[in-house]
Amino acid sequence: MTLPTDPAANLAALIRCASVTPAEGGALSALETMLKPLGFLVDRPVFSEDGTPDIENLYARRSGNGPHLMFAGHTDVVPVGDEAAWTHPPFAAEIANGEMYGRGAVDMKGGIACFVAAIARHVENNGGPKGSVSLLITGDEEGPAINGTVKLLEWAASRGEKWDASIVGEPTNPDALGDMIKIGRRGSLSGSIMVNGRQGHAAYPQLADNPVRGLMGLVDALLHPVFDKGTRDFQPTNLEVTSIDVGNPATNVIPAKATATFNIRFNDTWTAETVQAEIHNRLDQAAKRKKYRPGKKTPVDYDLVWRDRPSHVFLTRDDKLVDTLAGSIKAAVGKKPALSTSGGTSDARFIKDYCPVVEFGLVGKTMHMVDERVALADLETLTRIYQRFIEDWFGQG
Repeated sequence: MTLPTDPAANLAALIRCASVTPAEGGALSALETMLKPLGFLVDRPVFSEDGTPDIENLYARRSGNGPHLMFAGHTDVVPVGDEAAWTHPPFAAEIANGEMYGRGAVDMKGGIACFVAAIARHVENNGGPKGSVSLLITGDEEGPAINGTVKLLEWAASRGEKWDASIVGEPTNPDALGDMIKIGRRGSLSGSIMVNGRQGHAAYPQLADNPVRGLMGLVDALLHPVFDKGTRDFQPTNLEVTSIDVGNPATNVIPAKATATFNIRFNDTWTAETVQAEIHNRLDQAAKRKKYRPGKKTPVDYDLVWRDRPSHVFLTRDDKLVDTLAGSIKAAVGKKPALSTSGGTSDARFIKDYCPVVEFGLVGKTMHMVDERVALADLETLTRIYQRFIEDWFGQG
């Protein structure tokens, strides 16, 4: 029986599945085909929620006596964009100049392909680890993340599954393999402010109430002063205004409403609740000021709506997990990785409620881009890192 020990072959099989969120596209079936010869029992639960697409997920476990390690990731990918702009077809897994091209090559079918190759080599060489290994793979990471990892974790836990540690195979390295392990993430919140004004003629502002003026004062309060200067483990909290709109096609009409959307990435100075309270307070105070609304006696009339679900800040302090992975990287590439909490959110934000979790995968320079690609040498190196990590974490090195 041939085991899936070649990460390039594994990745090619996954890339050739057009699994653009929310489509499974055959990717989970391809992964199941790789895992069953390794002794994994595979489940493919589908989760649903009103107003969102049904999502198929995969949970596979190879049981043993000892601790339980979870590898987590996703087979869904973002759209390809302008397919004509690709040097090689986005779902062909073609190789040129030592690189494999395809959507999902680094984010993050490549990480999955390498972990499967690593566990296959471990089974081939050692007969399996001294414990259990599971793969928790969703098809909803690049989408709304409602019917994916969060529900898959709940489903597995309800069946008695418990994990001692998890590694998420997201592309964490900025320039070269071994640069960075993610040991936490900032929290994330998004909201929209709608200011209610009174429509009128631009030449007669005294007869109207321009909501753009009110919105300017509220946005100014969100941006100044800074929320904090950062902490030992996290960079400063940052708020970005991502959209301002009045929907006004006329240049001589004061609009009736104006809206702004924002996103804030917050560090461990805050919780989701305290940062929401701070934003409410800033807006309430700013609504009373007259900097942009001279002569107006009433406060700015506004509504604040929080969008989606907040992502909570977290930091992993599990020495065995972090130190073992750092040591495995050092042994494979000869350098000590930085421990970072930078970047956006990932499904690690859900996993941290069940066990310690870190993230480590390929170099992310081309993720989500036209001509997403990965060096074949990097696939082999990441496989060796994962293999060494499996051996060291289970005490079989």
